[in-house]
Amino acid sequence: MIELRNVTKTYWMGKSRHEALKGVSLQIDTGELVAIMGASGSGKTTTMNILGLLDHPTTGEYYLNEQDVSQLSHNQQATLRNHSIGFVFQSFFLLSRLDALQNVALPLTYRNVGAKTIKKQAMAMLGKVGMSEWWNHRPNELSGGQQQRVAIARALVGDPNIVLADEPTGSLDSKTGQAVLDLLIQLNKTEKTTVIIITHDERVASRCPRVVKLRDGLVMEEDG
Repeated sequence: MIELRNVTKTYWMGKSRHEALKGVSLQIDTGELVAIMGASGSGKTTTMNILGLLDHPTTGEYYLNEQDVSQLSHNQQATLRNHSIGFVFQSFFLLSRLDALQNVALPLTYRNVGAKTIKKQAMAMLGKVGMSEWWNHRPNELSGGQQQRVAIARALVGDPNIVLADEPTGSLDSKTGQAVLDLLIQLNKTEKTTVIIITHDERVASRCPRVVKLRDGLVMEEDG
């Protein structure tokens, strides 16, 4: 499913050179639930951005379903990202002017899909995350946990192969965060979606069968 081969990423800030990744090799199979763990500055966010086709490696190769996606154009990557990858962020990133249904439907509006189909699929996904009764509420009318559930529904509505969750419980209290993590684990089991959770939290990582630990831009350890 996913393979990084000796991926590096270098950023330049003026004349200063920062090596965020120093040769990361990683393979994740279809249907896995994996935590990528590390402290601030370890390279985990850069790894997520590359896996999510939000950034390019400086050197190395990224294979998705046996295709070297690092060689694709920006437009080709954007299309692949829309169809294959769903994102769940710590800060939710829901649009305040849209209700829950409209937020969930957003990824489908970039596809050649009719309005009735979009509404049906978005409502069905809200139902899967227990939010169908709140479909017409805007983000400021929802709790943090409810907003994260809507964000998860948005990530999954396009039936992606991969869900990337960046600190998905970081803005939530422990009880609500546990419920959101339970939901991601359940969706991984029932939908067979590959779920990759980016985290610094040992408690979150311990719920995943496999943990990849990064430090200073390198894979240091794997558990599971």
